[in-house]
Amino acid sequence: MDHLPGEQSPDPAAPDVPAPADAPAALSDVAPQLRALRRRRGLTLEAAAQRAVLSPAHLSRLETGRRQPSLPMLLALARVYGTTVSELLGEVPPERDPIVRAGRSEPVEADGWIYRQAGGAGRALQALRVHVPYATRADIVRVHPGEEWLHVLEGQVRLALGDTVHVLDPGDGAHFDSLTPHRIGAAGRGGAELLFVHTLMQSPAAELCLGDGAPHPR
Repeated sequence: MDHLPGEQSPDPAAPDVPAPADAPAALSDVAPQLRALRRRRGLTLEAAAQRAVLSPAHLSRLETGRRQPSLPMLLALARVYGTTVSELLGEVPPERDPIVRAGRSEPVEADGWIYRQAGGAGRALQALRVHVPYATRADIVRVHPGEEWLHVLEGQVRLALGDTVHVLDPGDGAHFDSLTPHRIGAAGRGGAELLFVHTLMQSPAAELCLGDGAPHPR
């Protein structure tokens, strides 16, 4: 068995703990994946074990399939290798359809705002087409991690960023850090239409930073 420079051989005194006969297939396949990922990151057995708060002998047994990893161990190793538990288990994510057809998703209404999905679900970037109602003094000022981008399609949008208020016409856009206190609303009573992209992973449409009235739950 080959080793990276400075890497210990598996501890011969360490007792073998065979995998249970009924162990899930995914766990039985994780041993070679653990070794491959560690080598791909250029880590010795000792270095990886230290970062994952394991003994080198224990990590060696995990890599040779003589011991099954617990979920906390998988989480710790995923962090060390900069990956996910799914990758450690060799799972392949389902193929996503890159095309979003018109009328495929139902509009969602919240406090006069109407949201239509314009991008794929479960992505780091979420894209929406939004009808924005008329802005009032009661509009909520939002502050949260992430980035936002918007592009005005119809009407005028009043965008407050910090102490500055911008009026955006059709064709105008804005791209800003969501930690900047911000408020979005239509400048005219007829409302406005805009494209909106944000990095709030897994946020339902009705729970975005947009909207007025009482704060939406997060």
